[in-house]
Amino acid sequence: MKPRIVIDTNIIISALKSSHGAANRLLSIIDEEKYISCLSVPLVFEYEEVIRRIFPRMSEEILNNFLDYICNMSITSPIYFLWRPMLRDAKDDMVLEVSVASSADFIVTYNVKDFFIAKDFGIKLASPRDILILTGEKNEHD
Repeated sequence: MKPRIVIDTNIIISALKSSHGAANRLLSIIDEEKYISCLSVPLVFEYEEVIRRIFPRMSEEILNNFLDYICNMSITSPIYFLWRPMLRDAKDDMVLEVSVASSADFIVTYNVKDFFIAKDFGIKLASPRDILILTGEKNEHD
């Protein structure tokens, strides 16, 4: 069974900063259906806002193509119940909410400490490398 994941914004930024890391590899195989990426409309807006802030010179065309790619390869989960505030950062609450709404198996993040409560919802925390190993894209010793 394919794991259902929600990708935290820090993974998106890491993937855009380096074409050699696990975050970039994770996004590059999103269309290979090795995992199911889950997102919400507010999370996509968060991706867009942070990308614009960190990469102010990125063209509209590139940004829109990137976001379209992520959206087209993911399932959108409507949020019917807000779990706020549960975490210190409201943006992290948004990631937790889509994770709960989509019955995600994992939140993929580099900020594990920020999602301490995820386990109470049965959601595991993982790095991009963890997901690549789980899907057979990476060896544990790589």
